[in-house]
Amino acid sequence: MLDSVAHDLKSRLELGQPGFTIVDVRDRNSYNSGHITGAVPIPLTDLASRAKTSFHSKREIFVYGENDEQAAQATQVLKEAGFAHVAEIKGGLSAWKSVGGATVGA
Repeated sequence: MLDSVAHDLKSRLELGQPGFTIVDVRDRNSYNSGHITGAVPIPLTDLASRAKTSFHSKREIFVYGENDEQAAQATQVLKEAGFAHVAEIKGGLSAWKSVGGATVGA
């Protein structure tokens, strides 16, 4: 089943709709070997502090990780840090690729 978040996000990118950030919470090696084009690498351990200093609290944020559990944890961290508009890209990088989303690397 295709992830509707990945599909909607790809459509928004194709339409040139800015105003959101994609965050990759995987480790640096995973990020370097391949990631969603434009994704910002922020390890889960640094997420709350870095997001607060990097993004406005009303910013729309999409997160993905090694697996859906890590993405869900990142979503929770961001919500607890005061970010109201957070969504998981379920299935992560592979879901993104399955909808034809642009990637860098593998």
